[in-house]
Amino acid sequence: MSFAAEFHSAPASVTGARTDGSRLAARLVRSREAFEAVAPEWAALEAGSAHAVLFQSVGWCRAVFDFSGRRDTGFDPFIVTLRRDGELKGVLPLERVRAQGCTLLVALGDGFQQYSDVLLAPDVDPAEAVREMLAAAVREARCDVVSLLKVREDSALRQGLPPRHVRTGASAGAPFVALSSFEDFAEYHATVKAKTRKNMRNARNRLERSGPVEHSVAANHIETMGVIGRTVLGRAQRLEDQGLTSRAFQDQNFLDFCLSLVDSDLELLAMSLTHNGTPIAEQWGFVHGGRYYAFVASRDFTMGEESPGKLHLKNVIETGFARGLSTVDLLVPVMPYKLTWASGVTEVQDYAVPVSLKGRARVHLWDQMLRPLVKATYLALPQGVRTRLMAVLRPGRD
Repeated sequence: MSFAAEFHSAPASVTGARTDGSRLAARLVRSREAFEAVAPEWAALEAGSAHAVLFQSVGWCRAVFDFSGRRDTGFDPFIVTLRRDGELKGVLPLERVRAQGCTLLVALGDGFQQYSDVLLAPDVDPAEAVREMLAAAVREARCDVVSLLKVREDSALRQGLPPRHVRTGASAGAPFVALSSFEDFAEYHATVKAKTRKNMRNARNRLERSGPVEHSVAANHIETMGVIGRTVLGRAQRLEDQGLTSRAFQDQNFLDFCLSLVDSDLELLAMSLTHNGTPIAEQWGFVHGGRYYAFVASRDFTMGEESPGKLHLKNVIETGFARGLSTVDLLVPVMPYKLTWASGVTEVQDYAVPVSLKGRARVHLWDQMLRPLVKATYLALPQGVRTRLMAVLRPGRD
């Protein structure tokens, strides 16, 4: 049976694994009005989730809806809801896009979000739920591929992927600090290597000889917007200097999207480390479900010896403890300065579920063969060559 036939022949509902004959039924939410109608139930469902589901939350998806609606760029949402006996049991936020001549279903806000996942009630079997939800989306969307990027190994989506899913790209990792495993910051800090603690202490002392080193948390919208603007522009400049880019920074609207989040109902946390009143390391992110998601960070790269990024992470983790958070999630990718403080790393992987023959060809030729080859070849080039190539590929940048 082909992928398309397998999806399109799927029943309209399946029997829940932990029920006595109750049915799971998937429906599509595509308009803003329908979104707001389901939002209260959705928020209640996410409040009971123990998983890292910020990017499947009402707040994140509403922010994507608002921003995309203002841009009027053909935003095509396919949010799948799953109910059992009328009760909301799952939400899978997707949108339809075009890429490489194919129609894809991707995670809502795909260019900007950091984890693809599905929000499920704990009494729902992930395999049956995800199959039903994908079947409903594919029947309606008529796509070639379901592309699910940055799927956490411990996520409900990973547990529920269809048997015919395809792994694409290299494995990645998301470092984290499990604050809930420690009584307080002092107990956690004692687990960090003694040499690391000494190096960080010496680096801070060297800085303090020439002026005060202070950490602060943005206290209002204006301060938060300042941190957002500086980090996004600083990170963009760093990528440009290295001749690199990312999905988010390829979008010229990324800064505007980030600034728009200040007026959303998401809880933002923006922090700065300053030397003589000048920021030397900053980052901001989201607080959701007791977890801090470190979304964008930047630092003064002329101060490599003093490791401002590493210094700042200590303050970030202290702030997490002070606020009673359970986890500081440093997100993909793994980087040395993150590993200095991380208590663990969660495996993250890209997956695809081909639906049509065109989709199977696209996944095989592009995702599994050409894209890794092109990426490896490009990264092997000298930095100066990459920088010149990027200037040619992105001539619109000032």
